[in-house]
Amino acid sequence: MLYVVHAYDGTDEQALDRRMAVRPNHFDGVRKLKEMGHYVVGGALLSPEGQMIGSMMLLDFETEAQLQDWLSWEPYVQGKVWEKIDIKPFRQAQL
Repeated sequence: MLYVVHAYDGTDEQALDRRMAVRPNHFDGVRKLKEMGHYVVGGALLSPEGQMIGSMMLLDFETEAQLQDWLSWEPYVQGKVWEKIDIKPFRQAQL
């Protein structure tokens, strides 16, 4: 099942510092997801000024439990970077 993840960073003064501190670990985790076939596409959500304010990821997991397991070790979750996370099942249009 595909899942689209919209995750929004905190808006406090230290939000960008937290993001940058754990970003290398986040990228390592995404590389692992890609190796396992779970990562489809993703990147930073930007403000109109071009500042990183969150993340979007399209992930492929067989079960909701696998998705929840990923969230439990995701560095942006553990590092309190993402303040609000919205996850929805996604069906790709067959065109």
